[in-house]
Amino acid sequence: MQFPRFVEAVSRRSELPPGQAAMISRATLQTLAERVTGGEADELAAQLPDELSAYLTAPAGDGGPTAGTVAFLYRVADRAGVDPAVAEVGVRAVLTTLREAVTVGEFQDLMAQLPKGFDAMVDPIPRPPYGG
Repeated sequence: MQFPRFVEAVSRRSELPPGQAAMISRATLQTLAERVTGGEADELAAQLPDELSAYLTAPAGDGGPTAGTVAFLYRVADRAGVDPAVAEVGVRAVLTTLREAVTVGEFQDLMAQLPKGFDAMVDPIPRPPYGG
């Protein structure tokens, strides 16, 4: 998934303008890179196009693995220059879009390294309607 399509998906999911969705996407990826081990950031980056993977090259561990969702959201909000509530909507959209952009195993590995509560920020996978 190329960066413009990624941003378009984030914008659609979050109902934010594309420019703001792009800023939040960059800020979220940079902040994720700080929260996971360097190896995990590299593995995630390997499954994304260069335009996206470049944001996952931040030094690992800056925010520490114990930094929770609130600290994460404030960091993203600060980086993107948006209100924390806007950052939360954007981060949810970025994580859901990431889930579609990488393999299931890679996304599970990423989520396993994030503090408890991050899984609640990812929209559930829609189930097909029951047909009879």
